[in-house]
Amino acid sequence: MLRAKVRRIALANQKGGVGKTTTAINLAAYLARLGKRVLLVDLDPQGNATSGLGVRAERGVYHLLQGESLEGLVHPVDGFHLLPATPDLVGATVELAGAPTALREALRDEGYDLVLLDAPPSLSPLTLNALAAAEGVVVPVQAEYYALEGVAGLLATLEEVRAGLNPRLRLLGILVTMYDGRTLLAQQVEAQLRAHFGEKVFWTVIPRNVRLAEAPSFGKTIAQHAPTSPGAHAYRRLAEEVMARVQEA
Repeated sequence: MLRAKVRRIALANQKGGVGKTTTAINLAAYLARLGKRVLLVDLDPQGNATSGLGVRAERGVYHLLQGESLEGLVHPVDGFHLLPATPDLVGATVELAGAPTALREALRDEGYDLVLLDAPPSLSPLTLNALAAAEGVVVPVQAEYYALEGVAGLLATLEEVRAGLNPRLRLLGILVTMYDGRTLLAQQVEAQLRAHFGEKVFWTVIPRNVRLAEAPSFGKTIAQHAPTSPGAHAYRRLAEEVMARVQEA
């Protein structure tokens, strides 16, 4: 059976603090710079992608799920569109418990080249909706000792979603984040991930970088805030690598 074309990509890890939203924001920015029409969907009720891009909105993902038009809900930011999270999204966590494909239906005719789904750091109904709507998954993993355990748990979830909800879903890649190559720990974690998962691990690694950490406080992507920084260079390389994997699908 031919694999489905990868156009919707969920960024998921049930562990928080791994650079998932930072990756979602900056991957969207650099994919847009590669000439792609990109939509970033903030599915986290905390709304970090929304606030990190300097967007304040009263309507967003929740209203899309209630039947409103996508066109009237998106915000242009740095060459791509954001579908924001709003406080109403907390209610969707309960409402979607029995509707794991609601987001897939709501995004049926969205019209973008690529859609990035920034899932919450948990296995909530919103995360399951992201996995049910996507064809590919990017898993950001912090370079720390518990990295392998977190990836193993998420991959088990992906298998369950593939079997029960979305046979098109596949792992697009595992991304090492917050990497400090000066430490033995980071080197060991990266080596373990590559030994266990091989080519599934992106060659690009995202370094610990002050500019990356401070960009959201300015409501900017790293491409806007510090385009010559190591973090910017890393996310540009990641966007190129993601596109190569998408085109191989």
